[in-house]
Parts: sequence; C-alpha cells; structure tokens
Amino acid sequence: MLLYIPETGKKRVVIVGGGFAGLTLARKLNRKYFQVVLLDKNNYHQFQPLLYQVATAGLEPSAIAFPFRKVFQNKNSMHFRMCQVLKIIPEQNMVETDKGHLVFDYLVLANGTDTNYFGMVHLQETAMPMKSVGEALALRNSLLCMFEKAISSNDLDILNVIVVGGGPTGVEISGALAEMRKYVLPKDYPDINFSSMQIILVEAQSHLLSGMSEKASEKALEFLQNMGVQVMLDTAVKDYVDGKIVLGNGQMVTAQTVIWASGIMGNLIDGIGSSENVGRGKRLKVDAFNHVNGCERIFAIGDVCLQTETSYPDGHPQMAQPAMQQARNLAKNLLLQEKGKPMNDFHYHNKGSMATVGRNKAVVDLPFMQFQGFFAWLLWMFIHLMSILGTKNKILTLFDWCWSYMTYNPSLRLILAQKPKKRSKDV
Repeated sequence: MLLYIPETGKKRVVIVGGGFAGLTLARKLNRKYFQVVLLDKNNYHQFQPLLYQVATAGLEPSAIAFPFRKVFQNKNSMHFRMCQVLKIIPEQNMVETDKGHLVFDYLVLANGTDTNYFGMVHLQETAMPMKSVGEALALRNSLLCMFEKAISSNDLDILNVIVVGGGPTGVEISGALAEMRKYVLPKDYPDINFSSMQIILVEAQSHLLSGMSEKASEKALEFLQNMGVQVMLDTAVKDYVDGKIVLGNGQMVTAQTVIWASGIMGNLIDGIGSSENVGRGKRLKVDAFNHVNGCERIFAIGDVCLQTETSYPDGHPQMAQPAMQQARNLAKNLLLQEKGKPMNDFHYHNKGSMATVGRNKAVVDLPFMQFQGFFAWLLWMFIHLMSILGTKNKILTLFDWCWSYMTYNPSLRLILAQKPKKRSKDV
C-alpha cells in the first residue's frame, strides 16, 4: 500500500521524527527545491525540557505541545503524516510505515532516543520514565494516586520517591518534588506529615550534572540538600525487588515510586541499524555531513546520531542545541548538493548549558561566564519560554509560572486516568 503524498516534481526529503532536529530541518529546507514530508507517531511537537513540570502538575500538557499541522499551515510543499516507521529499504530508497510505503530522494532520521534501563528487567517493568507527554502524564497520575493512597491507608512509607539519574532531568524533577512537598501538598493533605516523605536522588557518578562545570555541579548539590533532597553520589542502582531499590553497595531503599532519568539509547529502525553504522548508545554513526555510514542518501541528526569531532571524540551532547545546529547545517548542505556545490562540514558551537533546581535556584554555564542563583533562574525561564512553539503556549506557560510563583499553589493536580473500554455483552 502506498502512503499518499502528492507529486510535485521536486526532490522529496522525508524526515522521520518531529523533535528539535526534525522540525527545525522541516522549517529550514528550501521548498523551492524540495518537497518536505515529516513522519511522526504523534501529531504534535513536544518541548521535552519542561516535561518534568507536567509530571509535577506545574504545567498543562497543551502548554508544551504544538500541532505539526499548525506549523505546516499555508506552507506549500510541506506535508505531515502521523504514522509509525517500521522499516527502511535503502537499496530502493523506500520507507515502510504502518500506513503504507513511501519513496524518498533524501531520508533524514531524527527520531531521537528512548529510555535505556541497561538490561534491568524489574526496573523496566516498574520505574516511571519521562520521555514524552504521555509518560509525564502517567507519572503525574501515579504521584497523585500515591498521595491519595497514603491518606486513605495512613501508610507513610509509600510516600518515598527515588529519582535515578543526576543529569538535568533528575535534578530538575527532584527540586520540583521538594518544592511540591513543602508548599503544595500540606495544603491538599493536611492530615499527612510530609516531613516523613523522602525524596532520594541516586547518581552513579561522583557529581551531578555531568557535562556542566564543577561549580554548577557543586551548587546544584547544595541547592538540593538545602531543600531536603537526599543525594546519593557514587551509587549505582542494580535492581528493584519487592518494593525496594537495590543499590550497588548492597543497600536496599523502600520506595513505591521510582522515576527513571538515567539512561537513553537511540531509536533504531529495521533496515538501517547494522553493526557497521551503530555506535555507542545505539546511535547511528555519521560523517561530518551527517551521512549515515554507507548510505549516500540517508542522513541522521539529533540525539539518534553519533558524530565526532576533535572537541567531541565521544559524540556531541544529546541536547537541543546540537540537534538544531545539525538541522540548519543539513538544510544548507542539501541545497548545496542540489546546486552541485560541495557541502560544509558540521562543527558544534557550544552556546552553554543550564539547569533549574527550583524557585530562584538555577545554574548556568556560558562560554564566557558561569553563575548560579536568582539571575541564573531568570535566564533559564526566559530561554525556555522563548523556545516554546506558539504565542498562546508561551502565554499559558508564563501565566502558570507567575501564578505558581505568587500563590505557591499550582492548580493542575488532576488525576486523568484513561477510562477502560466497555466489553461487549455476550449475546
């Protein structure tokens, strides 16, 4: 079956994945020369850096999601299809999806990463990941149900939350939970003594925020500890058995809720993930122009690709900035190739990194300076607000932030469990 896309006579660029890399490329490609087709299993772009705020009832899901079809409105030669890509057949320049097959002139893989549990089956079955809006909502439901269960059973041991992974996601959600415990939950559940609720952040390395400066790591640790978060460094997680996390030192910690913010791996698609072109973290090896090794018409950008250069021998950091820079460079290179001109090598320009720990608390590393605290928090908010797609979404997010800041009382604590389908009665 054919996945229908109207023929225009232009070279067709098929992009798999509408994250930071894929959507940036779709918007930057010259539509005078190319027909752009974006494929994604969801019909919206999600702003992943703020998923933790959806999970902790700080933001509406709609505030950080933007429909692809609204992005593509009134744009000729741009098409979106919601589908799951099943297989790539490089020798036929063809993509197979659950809606049919599609022929391409150029294929760009920007389908990102998935959660990596490092082979720990029990944790995969139990821990709550946070890579999508759906997973963030599931985590929010789980946390709110946990509080309801605690007040009904008076079993305060179930309030313990363990966050695995000390990167930006782990640090940010730990801080958000600590603020929720201090400012919000005592109002909703006055019968519970939340001083007994433990929030434990477990990190296998000797410091938080790997990839940021030593000062940022130390300050983030100080912020979290002052907020009452127990931080366990140099501590690996080995298993989850009978409601207890098993640590590498043999210690066992009781916790009903385990939030997994530790590892990621590339989303590989059948037909393209051979041993020759797959590297560390199941990422596709690419050259300086983002060609997938051995595939002249197939490219990979963003988190799913492994591209090395002198300053980054292990690959670029899996963050939004490298992904968007790769997308802009590839858009220019495809046009150069169509015009018969040589393409330009990609070189990542590090504009800095940042993470927030809570109200008035953030750490910022810029190429020319490092700072922490209130002004870092203001900069973090401004950068993230400006990066959200859509004026309405920016306004909604700003309103929610201002309301929460002034009242200490966000109003999004709804348990929205999916209603099960009714089974038809036997005749």
